[in-house]
Amino acid sequence: MSEQKVSVPSGRVQGSCFCGKVLYEADFPSLWVAHCHCANCRRAQGAGVVTYAGFKTEQVRFTAGEEGLVSYVDPGTEGLRRFCGSCGSTISFEAPRWAGELHLMVANLTSPLDKLPQAHAYSDRAPDWCPVTDDLPRFGGATGSEPL
Repeated sequence: MSEQKVSVPSGRVQGSCFCGKVLYEADFPSLWVAHCHCANCRRAQGAGVVTYAGFKTEQVRFTAGEEGLVSYVDPGTEGLRRFCGSCGSTISFEAPRWAGELHLMVANLTSPLDKLPQAHAYSDRAPDWCPVTDDLPRFGGATGSEPL
């Protein structure tokens, strides 16, 4: 993936759930930022596309409310999605396929990232009502990361 950098005011990004009970931060650099179009992500978020920022697990810290997180494990992928138990905001996703990485929901970040989105994963699964219309690289196939 090509990397686009943006100006950032600090060496970390911060985020929170909708109700503000769960607060977290992640140290830069992020590993990547990408849009996902897979059906699991769309259903989990109730959106046509979901944007994630990938970080090494040890770069992410919860500063408040971690005890209020609820987890759901997808039995098919063993992917772990973590939500605020009060407001339902999705905070993170991790899976054995990306061991050592924690994927944060960009929509819940409250400060700027160090990168703009770099690609589309599972772009061949984008629904007709939410097509991919930009020029970012597109990936798909069985893994979602095969060049199209």
